[in-house]
Amino acid sequence: MKYKYQLITLGSNVPERQIIIDQIRTELRNLKLPEEFIKVIPASSIEAEYKGNQPAFALYFGDTNSNFKDLDVTQKLMKDGTMILPIFYDSFETDIPCVLENQNAVKYSDNELNRIANVVLEAFELLRSTRKVFISYRRAESTAAAIQLFEALEAYNFDVFLDTHSIQKGEPFQDELWHRMTDCDVIVLLNTPGFLESHWCKEEFAEASAKQIGIVQLVWPNHQIKDIDKSSYISYPIQLVEDDFINKVSDSSGRFIESVVKCVLTEVESVRARNLAARQDNLITEFRNIAEKNNRTVTVQPEKILTEDLPNGEHIIYIPTIGIPQSTSCQSAEIKKELLGYDEVSIRLIYDDLRIRDKWLKHLEWLNDNFRKDIKTLKKQDFELWLQKA
Repeated sequence: MKYKYQLITLGSNVPERQIIIDQIRTELRNLKLPEEFIKVIPASSIEAEYKGNQPAFALYFGDTNSNFKDLDVTQKLMKDGTMILPIFYDSFETDIPCVLENQNAVKYSDNELNRIANVVLEAFELLRSTRKVFISYRRAESTAAAIQLFEALEAYNFDVFLDTHSIQKGEPFQDELWHRMTDCDVIVLLNTPGFLESHWCKEEFAEASAKQIGIVQLVWPNHQIKDIDKSSYISYPIQLVEDDFINKVSDSSGRFIESVVKCVLTEVESVRARNLAARQDNLITEFRNIAEKNNRTVTVQPEKILTEDLPNGEHIIYIPTIGIPQSTSCQSAEIKKELLGYDEVSIRLIYDDLRIRDKWLKHLEWLNDNFRKDIKTLKKQDFELWLQKA
């Protein structure tokens, strides 16, 4: 690779440093990306190995005795605009130096490993930076638990959709619900005994399977998963028991004990990364198949993007975009263009437009017509038409 993502490690040489690096490498393998995508640079090697023109992200490992290291390098990186994530153990105030007091930090624990790895991957645009979760439930059976998870996931920096909290007055309810589901990364489904008896709950489950969105499925006590519940390979069930609820109350007023909430947060974080990768792979496969049918030669690059060299000498990069393309998608496109070493190239953000509201589709078309000529969006229903062009 001409360019690499640079992960800079600062501060104490604690065992957790290698544990986190190993977790990041595991996530890269899960995403089917080469481990060499990320070059780990310790502070001692900054002068020799750090490249200012390549993406960089830093982890600062704190010290419980306030014996802070690498402060000069840390300040230099901050001046360069490099993002730094402080990691502390007991107290942020004592474990992290004052120079990083305005940075968002993470307290290290085994439960936070996936989250830390995903923060790094998001910083390198290997995962999208928006973190969207959709809660699917039956109000008559699990309202209190749904609200509890909504609050916990929001506190964990997720953008959470819950029908009673997330749809503004005057918006078409069902259109907005499908739209928000399309744009989410993972669904938390509260599978209560009567869940599939509700027409709309059954529709939500079927929609999630059709869109291949990962589902963390919480199965209520004394309730078995039916065949329809098993129809999606992207569903990850968690069987609950009465003891998982406060005072063993599992009706509409029942709330989970704290350990169950933590388990859900960890599983959502893990499923999210796996699911984004799977949806990206499916989009790539579908685009390639249509291209091959139309005698267009597109090549899948290790960065999980597609490139095409046209007979007239033009180059096109196709970037699979999960959910609704945003301005951050364009920023990611610029980074990927640099990583491939292209100068003159046009970029198409390819995406699945199923269930995206018409007003958003029209907005994206308007942006195509009125803004940048080198970066445009291309929706799934137009793949065939685009690839039929000579």
